[in-house]
Amino acid sequence: MRCILGVDFDNTVVNYDDVLFKTAMHLGFIDSSAAKGKKNIRDCIRQLPGGEIKWQKLQAYVYGKAMDEAILIDGVREFFNSCRRESVRAYIVSHKTEFAALGIEKINLRETALNWMRKNNFFEEKGLGISADMVYFEASRLAKIERVKQLGCTHFIDDLEETFGEEAFPANIHKILYSSHHHPDVDVWSADAKPNGVTVMRNWREIYDYFFNKRR
Repeated sequence: MRCILGVDFDNTVVNYDDVLFKTAMHLGFIDSSAAKGKKNIRDCIRQLPGGEIKWQKLQAYVYGKAMDEAILIDGVREFFNSCRRESVRAYIVSHKTEFAALGIEKINLRETALNWMRKNNFFEEKGLGISADMVYFEASRLAKIERVKQLGCTHFIDDLEETFGEEAFPANIHKILYSSHHHPDVDVWSADAKPNGVTVMRNWREIYDYFFNKRR
């Protein structure tokens, strides 16, 4: 089967859990009893007074000044290497503005992300082996979806269920929700909000098997 793959970036191929937790603790947004993981930390902070602003400021710091503390998620390198071997075209398509609206320091988030990719050998033949011209940063979620359509993606992997819940997201694209903290008995959507055709996967081993051990 002809496969053109799109992959989100933040919290899909790069893990910020430790730096998010540490920074949120330092700022007094959460305490040590809070569960790790972006979604859990986000939900805790949003319950605070001015929580949405606090969450956005935390993201601005983590995606900018603290980006070097983020780590590549286990299994991503092996997956992209297999894409190259199997001639599966794989793009990174991310909703990422140049500058955070609420960032204290004007750090270019796109250039910071690209530098992190270089540091983690994304563009090296012996690394992930993708090229920089296959990385797209878009200014909004809808622009990201439009890029996915322009690239002709047959599959898209994202950690945000909101992406697949957008009316603009094409019904004919295979939707894979990467949800590392997902419990198999708990649905991430309410019954009337779940988009059609979403496959939830908890790690990149499952994603690897989906594409290379059970080619669809």
